[in-house]
Amino acid sequence: MEKKTVLVTGIGGNVGQGVLRNIQDLNWNIRLVGTNIEEFCAGNHLCDVTYRVPYAYEDDYITCIQKIVERGKVDLIIPTTDYEVFFLASNKKNITTVIAVSDKEVAENYLDKYLTFKLHLQKEIPFVISWLPSEFKDYEGEIIAKPRKGRGSRGIEINPKEPQLFSDDYLIQPLYRGKEITTAFYVKKDGTLHGIFTMERELSNGATSKSKTTSEFDEMIKNEIILKMIQIHGLRGSINLQSIVDEKGMIHPFEVNCRISGTNSIRHNLGFQDVKYTLQEYLYNEDPSKIEAQEGIAVRLLYDVIYPGATNEESLNNNSCNFKLY
Repeated sequence: MEKKTVLVTGIGGNVGQGVLRNIQDLNWNIRLVGTNIEEFCAGNHLCDVTYRVPYAYEDDYITCIQKIVERGKVDLIIPTTDYEVFFLASNKKNITTVIAVSDKEVAENYLDKYLTFKLHLQKEIPFVISWLPSEFKDYEGEIIAKPRKGRGSRGIEINPKEPQLFSDDYLIQPLYRGKEITTAFYVKKDGTLHGIFTMERELSNGATSKSKTTSEFDEMIKNEIILKMIQIHGLRGSINLQSIVDEKGMIHPFEVNCRISGTNSIRHNLGFQDVKYTLQEYLYNEDPSKIEAQEGIAVRLLYDVIYPGATNEESLNNNSCNFKLY
């Protein structure tokens, strides 16, 4: 197999690190380039070479990515943060390699949760009602305030006393109690659905700490939500839908991430290998392999990347450094 080079962004976060581990697990002939806003991060030891880049919304981000593409002869970029998905989708013509992203318009709508609500309302696709703080009046029930644009679960406030005082960079949604489920689905290049995979999950500090597979809600989610989303056109690759299932069994979708999600490493080991499908389609121009999903439970733990004898972080930028996982 001819050697290829794949650039994975956001390697300081769990999404990017999961993508890197999944690629390594395939044992294909791939050189891994990683980027992050910090020069030294936990994903460095998983890459052959790493680069520090600006935030995606800064003026020189695209120029910086293009220089890395040219220097490293990059064959494919897999973005792993919401902002990078949008800005890379918006600048495809300025980057001389393949980028695994949805279309710009779709990425923009799913970067902003309020635009997501408006889009789904217009297309009659289920999504929880959402208000800008400036338009919020009364709601009989619990509410949650959260940033409109992707910051994971950071910046949220439950049952704020004066929700109207938030800026319109936030939105207000009803707060539903029940099972939180996360559904990954993969849309092939031709716009057809390859498959879906759902897990119940528990969160700690905004990230999944425990998860368990479930197929109980898949038919309803697929037919009432996902297939309708795909009909909008422009969605491609791995997408993540987050929902709450209340005590009556009603599904309340509240967020869409237009990218590979943070549980990709768990899915990979349970037969839904969306990183592999991405490589097959965008790197090798092959059809994605058959999904062989199985039931399973996962719990996450912390471990350390230790560089014995190291005194300078600047040199700890790739997998050739002397490190120990513990």
